[in-house]
Amino acid sequence: MFTQILNFEIFNKDKTALMNYIEGFDKVNIISGNPEVLFNGLSNPMLKENFNAETSVIIPDGVGTVIASKLLKEPVKEKIAGIDVVREVLIKANAEGKSIYLLGAKQEILEKCIENIKNEFKNLKVSGFHNGFFDLNNCDDIIEDVEKSEPWAIFVAMGSPRQEIFIKKVMDNLNIHIFMGVGGVFDIFAGELKRAPKWMLSLGLEWLYRVIQEPFRIRRLIVIPKFLLLVWKNRNKK
Repeated sequence: MFTQILNFEIFNKDKTALMNYIEGFDKVNIISGNPEVLFNGLSNPMLKENFNAETSVIIPDGVGTVIASKLLKEPVKEKIAGIDVVREVLIKANAEGKSIYLLGAKQEILEKCIENIKNEFKNLKVSGFHNGFFDLNNCDDIIEDVEKSEPWAIFVAMGSPRQEIFIKKVMDNLNIHIFMGVGGVFDIFAGELKRAPKWMLSLGLEWLYRVIQEPFRIRRLIVIPKFLLLVWKNRNKK
């Protein structure tokens, strides 16, 4: 069920199996395991511990992670994009009348994201929200608001490693079923950005589409060859 990449256990089944698997947790942190996030986990002892916790599930979100699994001859069944998992969680929350909390992004993006989610998922409850502009070391008021909101799931869209640090900071003390760092997902739900067309998704070229929309992302692509080289160098180490 897992492929070990740089001492991280990466879920290697399909999305349906993932959703069934996380049902078995009272509390779970879904980590979008693209090369950038995994690199951050390697360099930050707190995140490394969190990524390897029993309550964490790392999904292969990124073509670099998929390639790495093939280099190790333990290929994942499919890339599982974070936004697809978010949508599955929203579908379940909508069907069961559960609530979510949205944390991150600019205020106007966040509000548009919430509006669109509510329009699509009529039975889902948004129990609270806050933009992503605050001090991680001085945010007791936000944590208190999340706690009072009692959401079933919380999505944190503040980029890596900031979102992962926040989740690590609060997870043990909040009674929430699903925690998930979601990067730029709110921008897509808000309609500010679009997902790649299906033919690009099928060819593993979503990263290229994102770069076309947001050229600043090109400087982040250098992490992919660095990541793959590190995987190759450590391929025989367990």
